[in-house]
Amino acid sequence: MMPEVDIFVGNYTIIDQDVFELWVQGYSVVETVSVLQQRGELETWGATLELLTSDTADHYRTFGMLEKLLLTPTKLAEEWTFQLEPAVQKMVIQKYYEFDDIVIREILGKKLSGRTRKDLDDVAEKTGVLLRSCRRQFDNVKRIFKQVDEMTGSVVTNIQSVFLLPTRLAKKYAAIVFIINNRFETSKRKLNYLTFEDFSICASLMMSTWTTAGPLVSGNNHAPDGRDDTDFDRDFLIELRDFKLLLDREKEHRNVTLSHLRGKIPDRMCSEVENNFKVYSRGIINIGCTLNNSRDMRDFFVDAVERVVDPCRQARWKGTELEIFLQVYTDAGSALDIMGSNNSLRITWERYMNTMRGCICQLYHS
Repeated sequence: MMPEVDIFVGNYTIIDQDVFELWVQGYSVVETVSVLQQRGELETWGATLELLTSDTADHYRTFGMLEKLLLTPTKLAEEWTFQLEPAVQKMVIQKYYEFDDIVIREILGKKLSGRTRKDLDDVAEKTGVLLRSCRRQFDNVKRIFKQVDEMTGSVVTNIQSVFLLPTRLAKKYAAIVFIINNRFETSKRKLNYLTFEDFSICASLMMSTWTTAGPLVSGNNHAPDGRDDTDFDRDFLIELRDFKLLLDREKEHRNVTLSHLRGKIPDRMCSEVENNFKVYSRGIINIGCTLNNSRDMRDFFVDAVERVVDPCRQARWKGTELEIFLQVYTDAGSALDIMGSNNSLRITWERYMNTMRGCICQLYHS
């Protein structure tokens, strides 16, 4: 008796998006068949369980071979073994490199080492994401970081050119690369309430204004496609030390802030600013004064929460009121007499506060 053999023949490679998504999420063949069965696939197509299992196993074999190309997406268009429509190519690349924010949040702050990868079972248990998916996400982050870390230019552009990712996803990976590259502390207990999105938004703000690709960099000769937005502008960080001059004019800064703040927020919060201006202002300024030190830069999020966000929480600021206060505080600093006679200091102050303001609000709102 001849054994029964299932044979599937085709020209263009057929990618079942539902099955591919389950494979990416880390489901086994048996688990995927169970999910599809619960979705009514047998009734929809009039198929038997054996045929569904065989078809799913065939898809998984295809995905396993396709994965080797997904590690280097640019090769996918050149590959003749897997002839995929352009739209399908984009879909499989995007789905393969998608990640769960809760998983990446657990990876941030850890070395991209083999030991960390071995400990991903703890991440899987904590997040509820299957271990196979956690490993895929970890490997993707490590691969992208290693590929673009030494490249010059815009990290978003580099990621898009090498891995063919859509802009939205490339920006998220760019934030990860920036955070890892600058070794930000993200694992302290005080920061546990923060999500990956919080870190990502703050990282994007820093990349746009505090790096050598920042639009306000004096004498910036970087071409648009040669900008480096992963390395901090060291000259800018050194200039931040001059903020100590603002501490000598704290009373003037407070008075100007209050004069422009009254009527824009409740009187109770104006009184809060009047009584505790020193706490808020010194917290903001002292963080800036020490950012040229690598250790203090790594502790940016810890310091921002301890010195600024926590006092704001104790005062029970409303988010919109805090945004107004920080904007007025920034403008008041720019209007000080010392700024009029020191244009470089004013530009540095505004460059610093434009990002600092956004970071504080993001960390506070979370």
